[in-house]
Order: sequence, then C-alpha cells, then structure tokens
Amino acid sequence: MAARYRIGQDPDYVPLGRRLLLMNWTLVLLLSILSGIGFAMLYSAANGSLQPWAERQMMRFAAGMVLMILIALTDIRIWLRMSYAAYVISLILLIAVEIKGDIGMGAQRWINLGFFQLQPSELMKISLVLSLARYFHGLTIEETGRIPLLIPPLLMVMAPAALVLRQPDLGTALLLVAGGGVIFWLSGVRMWKFGLVLGGCLAAIPVGWQFLRDYQKNRVLIFLNPENDPLGAGYHITQSKIALGSGGLFGKGFMLGSQSHLNFLPEKQTDFIFTMLGEEFGLVGGIALLLLYTLVIVYGYVIALRCANQFGRLVAIGVTTTFFLYVFINIAMVMGLIPVVGVPLPLVSYGGTVMMTILVSFGLLMSISIHRDVRISRQGNDDGRH
Repeated sequence: MAARYRIGQDPDYVPLGRRLLLMNWTLVLLLSILSGIGFAMLYSAANGSLQPWAERQMMRFAAGMVLMILIALTDIRIWLRMSYAAYVISLILLIAVEIKGDIGMGAQRWINLGFFQLQPSELMKISLVLSLARYFHGLTIEETGRIPLLIPPLLMVMAPAALVLRQPDLGTALLLVAGGGVIFWLSGVRMWKFGLVLGGCLAAIPVGWQFLRDYQKNRVLIFLNPENDPLGAGYHITQSKIALGSGGLFGKGFMLGSQSHLNFLPEKQTDFIFTMLGEEFGLVGGIALLLLYTLVIVYGYVIALRCANQFGRLVAIGVTTTFFLYVFINIAMVMGLIPVVGVPLPLVSYGGTVMMTILVSFGLLMSISIHRDVRISRQGNDDGRH
C-alpha cells in the first residue's frame, strides 16, 4: 500500500512494520556470515583464544548491527540533508589527526577517544560518497559537463586524499580517489576529462616519487622484484605467498596453519588474514569467501539499479564500489598482484573503525533499498510519492 508523506514530516510516517518488512534480511545474513568467518579466523590467529581480537570484534559487530538497522530504517532524505555536515565533520577530524593524532606502526591515523581508537579516514569514505552524491544529484547532465562546476567536487575528493596521504596511508587515499572517480563517471562526466586527469597523474609520477616515504618506495620496488630482499622489505609478501601455496586445495585445517601459527606470517589478524584463511582452508575456502563477497556486491549494485532517485543510486553505487575496492585491493595485495598497502579485508580483518564504517555503509544501502521509490527533486524535496 502506497504511503504519502512530504519532506519535513516525521520519517516514521511510513509504518515501522513495513520498513522492517522491506529490510533486505538476506543481505544482513550475508554480512553476518562474513563477520562470523572473521571471528573464527581471529580466534585461530590467537591460537584458540577469544582474546585479544575475536571478543572485541564480536562486541563491535553487535553494536554495528544495531546502528546499521537504525540507519536502514531512517528516511533516505535525512541522510541527503546531513551529507555535507558529515563531510565537514570528517574533514575536521582528519585535520585533528594531523595536529594531534595517535601514532601506531609508524603512521599517525587515529584519535584516542579513551574507550575507542577512531580512524577518521574510514569515516571520510562514507562522508565523501554522501556529499558527492548530493552534489551531483543537484546537477543536470548539461551542468555536469561544465568544467567550473566540477571544481568543487574535485576539491572535495583531493582535500581529504591529501590529508590521508600525509598520515601516511596510501591505500586509503587511493580508495578515496577511486571511489570518488566512480561517482564522477556515473554522474555523466565525459571520459576525455578522466583521460586528462589520468594523463596529468602519469606525468606527475616522477615528481610524486620524490615525496614518497622510503618504505613506500620499497613496497613498489619489492612488488616489481619480491625476491630482491626476501628477509627485509619483501618479507611480508614472500611469507604470504608461501602460506597461500602451502594451503593447497583444501588447506591444512582450522588452527593448523604453520606459517601463521609459527609467526612467520606478519599482521595475520589484519591485512594478511586472507592468507591465513587460505593456508587453513585452501583454495576451496578462499573461493567460498570470494563467492560470499560477490553476492554482497551484486546485491549492492542491484539495489542501486532499482533506486528511483539519483542521490540513492549514486550512494548505493559509491558504497558498493568502495566495498569492492576493499576486497579487490586486499586480496590482490596478499597474492602479490599489486604492491602492499594498508587495506584490510572488510568484515573479516580486525579493526573497530573499519567494522563500524562497513556496517554504517550497508545501513545506508538498505535505507536506499527500503526507500527506493522515493522521488527527490534536485533541491532535495520529493514529489510526495513513495
């Protein structure tokens, strides 16, 4: 039964029961399964103990699921109105990290809130998608073709990317730029403009190389020749390949991986958790995980295609593409297909802010699914049809 309500009224005008009915519970189940795999691998990484990683991750997941459902049940137009404010807050937090952030593993990326280590660059991934979607929602196709109107969103992407690059966090900076680029493309920006930007970036590589940290240069050089320093800069990727290869077809068994449990494999609870899974469950386990990720990504793009308004479409595609990039970059990295960058495996790797960010993103995705028939004008209003 169609429900009519106008912007400014309580979003709960549509009965809560109907919203719960429209919730994509299959997607919730898939996310829960992925997180469950993460709990099991963190339990294994700690040699059969819930401490120090699995228990904390479970608590964060429980809190994140509640937050995700609350976000999903909230009217999509509220998120449209809050998008610029979210971007400004995330940008201020990134600046705060630059001024007074906690340093860990050689990088300054966190703000210590006492009970929680906040990583603002993760929040920016959501905020950037929301703000770009709102900006391009307000433009016509003709306006999208005007270069002066593309300068504000370009600055919206480059400002946080530059701040994140200074932390330094090359992986997250690339995710911000790539995610923003997808929204530019889907909004109607012509390919020749992307060609100009890409050409400029390629031309700037010799200059940019001089500004990279020594360890970042080593990662690129080791990617080109990983056997050059197997006990130094190439240690991570060398051990990752050994662990993946030793897993064979069906793996060595749960908690029986030699490379991970004898501590040859570094960062097994975060960036290299897929390697540990591959060693313990083999090629079959790795493919099963990839199939789960594929189902989630397909659901995200289907939700985007079914959405009737441009804002929801762009947010859904931005969120899903960011999730895809997480998965692709992490797995390609541990297999040696791209240089090593600090990108975790979503919902499986240990990390509080990343877990919350992913679940908030999917809360927005499900809000778009629930409110997919809402028509929103370019000024942020709807035509009264739901």
